[in-house]
Amino acid sequence: MKTATLTTSRGAIKLQLFDEHCPKIVANFIKLAGDTYAGVRFHRVIPDFMVQTGDPLSKDEKMKGRWGTGDAGYKIDCEIVPTLKHKKGSLAMAHAGTCKHDPKTGKLASGRCSNGSQFYITHKATDWLDGIHTVFGQVIEGQNVVDSIQAGDKIESITIS
Repeated sequence: MKTATLTTSRGAIKLQLFDEHCPKIVANFIKLAGDTYAGVRFHRVIPDFMVQTGDPLSKDEKMKGRWGTGDAGYKIDCEIVPTLKHKKGSLAMAHAGTCKHDPKTGKLASGRCSNGSQFYITHKATDWLDGIHTVFGQVIEGQNVVDSIQAGDKIESITIS
């Protein structure tokens, strides 16, 4: 399994990536880890829920009113794995929520998946998101950093190993 270390303005977060379960989502994350994610801000922070980032527009202070609306310029499908649940420290893809998946198989049942570049990390278990958003990683070090992140904090770099 691959790992990713997010160096943020608050410290480092080390994540185990579930590339064997979610190969397309993880490959997309790795592709964006360089130029796209470096300098993006955590634009959505909800205490006791999650922190969200990955919007390329958040690199530009002049675009502040539009942070959270940007993406990679393309959409990719979900890779829902029913056994991968939203736990404390889960890494998952953010999307518009217009797709529905079979809870037993994870297969697309209706709608269109809209994953792109935005992702979130949870502060606690969020089981109501299971089967809706692809969980593709887990915090293995630095949950205290996740819990300290404030809106506007930046990802300085992401290292994949």
